[in-house]
Amino acid sequence: MSVLQHPLIVRLSRVLTILLILLLLGLLTRPIEAPAWKVVKAGQPEMNLEAIEGALGQGLVVGVLGGFRAILADFLWIRTNTIWERRDRVKLDAMVRLVTTLDPRPDFFWINGSRMIAYDVPNWRIREEGGYDAVPKVRQQAIDYDQAQQAFDLLDEALEFYPDKAKLYLEKGQIYLNRLKDDARAAEWFLAASQQADAPYYAARIYAELLRKQGLDTEAYSYLKDLHRELPNVPYAQKGIILERIRELENALKIPFWQRFQPAVEPMLEEPRGAPAFDAPEPHDHAGHAH
Repeated sequence: MSVLQHPLIVRLSRVLTILLILLLLGLLTRPIEAPAWKVVKAGQPEMNLEAIEGALGQGLVVGVLGGFRAILADFLWIRTNTIWERRDRVKLDAMVRLVTTLDPRPDFFWINGSRMIAYDVPNWRIREEGGYDAVPKVRQQAIDYDQAQQAFDLLDEALEFYPDKAKLYLEKGQIYLNRLKDDARAAEWFLAASQQADAPYYAARIYAELLRKQGLDTEAYSYLKDLHRELPNVPYAQKGIILERIRELENALKIPFWQRFQPAVEPMLEEPRGAPAFDAPEPHDHAGHAH
């Protein structure tokens, strides 16, 4: 066995290779970050690929990175988290835009970036202006709305890449529900999410509960009956919970016993092998109602 094939030498060469890659990535990020932040500070509404390439300068074009774009995006996302910890909202917006431009494929970047913008940045802004006790409610709502719109813009860009991805519709619905307290708009997005092929079962249940919160019990009753008929009788569909909610609505609407919903008797089926366990209990599954 030659000296170069010795296990210790092989391990050392791998470590040196990794360090060299990290060093190169660090050098690559320096000409990217500062010009991108200047673009955002100048008030540019969108940072598309052409705008970023124009701001980079020094002969560096994003397209030249080729296969390194994903690696660079991952590295910049780590930097984004450092900026998030420092609560630097201007640089945070620039980095989220830059990461999603470099590699738009992972929905993780889009979703977590929109959450930072919609949930965290409003808190930072309100604290900068004196805190929740000092800032008037009207001003707080204006900040929430402003940041939510920025998050919506980011998610709309993601939907251009992935128009059939339920996660993105759900994210918009959650922002309307949790941050803006707008049940009607939230319902629209949960319904849209439920209509996607990869939708989790809870999306339809939350939509029905949001109808109830708006006082639309008749519409919720009709929707849940159709939902119960259409869903497969598998554990994640939770048809038992849907039936409970149907019974609640029948009592609330005073439906005569002879006109009440009669579910079909069907055996419980097993989940298909490899089926994703994407319908874990959600914190807002009931949208304000008990089972």
